[in-house]
Amino acid sequence: MNKPILLQRTLQSSYMRFAKQDTAARFNLAMSGIADCALSDLEIGPDDLALHGSNSYGYRPLIDRIATRFGVPADCVVTPGGGCSFSNHLAMSALVSPGDEVLVEDPTYELLTSTLECLGAQVRTFERRRSQDWRLDPQEIAGNMTPRTRLVVLTNLHNPSGAMASEADIQAIAAAAATVGAHVLVDEVYLELTFADGAARTSFAPDSNVLVTSSLTKAYGLSGLRCGWILAPAELAQRMRRLNDLFGVAPPHIAERLAVVAFDQLDRLRARARGLLEPNLAAYREILGDHPDLDQVIFPTATTVFPRLRRGDADALFEQLRSEQETSFVPGRFFGRPDHLRVALGGQPESTREGLLRLRAALDKVA
Repeated sequence: MNKPILLQRTLQSSYMRFAKQDTAARFNLAMSGIADCALSDLEIGPDDLALHGSNSYGYRPLIDRIATRFGVPADCVVTPGGGCSFSNHLAMSALVSPGDEVLVEDPTYELLTSTLECLGAQVRTFERRRSQDWRLDPQEIAGNMTPRTRLVVLTNLHNPSGAMASEADIQAIAAAAATVGAHVLVDEVYLELTFADGAARTSFAPDSNVLVTSSLTKAYGLSGLRCGWILAPAELAQRMRRLNDLFGVAPPHIAERLAVVAFDQLDRLRARARGLLEPNLAAYREILGDHPDLDQVIFPTATTVFPRLRRGDADALFEQLRSEQETSFVPGRFFGRPDHLRVALGGQPESTREGLLRLRAALDKVA
């Protein structure tokens, strides 16, 4: 009798444990999205708070809002609940079997790689380089593909740097992936921040091998709704809906209804987000933009900056800031870059500015 093969799987996320337990601080520069909205930031009527409704495979008004926003057929939209994180999990679960090879950018969001490892994937990486402003290199990525590659995973805007990938580069990667029968998954959760005119854009097309994930969380401060979505070719989208019967089954209906309200008020929510990001980005440039101990590129549309420390240790700096200055950020080791730090710019301007001043003081003390 053949013995089953036991795969060594990752069954936790070190970053999520850190994010949930270790980032709380008076001056929080660790949160990666726009500061949370209050209920009063949405105009809500009594019917928007209904507890129950028809949502067996998605609440139709929410699906229609997403389909209309991105100009795609409704049968290409999957709304599993659980935000972009669970959307990524569901999408990867539908595409990856134990032992499959998956290419992932480096640096990247740790939850992507830990989820893939939990699924039993063989994760290989390709590098995004600071010396190239964190850009994708389609030729290098294509050179890393093999006949065993089943999926390529990207983030756009890039997490953690905030770099924007060109559509030409993503389509070149997709064309190379198609030659080995692979898909490309693009986490677009930060891309909403770039839609200054309100018109949404996406790398997804119904007849391509590209699928995307996103949510209302990072760009609009609506993390409590856990409204995430997947745009995928119709047949693959249906596979994901059926697979979700084994996972989340159906999202909380009240959250779906509130997400519809949010989609109808995106202009106002976008204005709120810009009102936080713009002064915070200006403050970062003023306070840390030319700091001699930071090697960095600052992108105009990101909620985060990912500088490299020219001297000192990011983890030691984090412990010093949190214990002595009531300030937090994310040490770069969670992105595979222990000499970097991720600094968030989505908080309230007054507290963000003070946190940046305290970070500068700590850097000056190291010098």
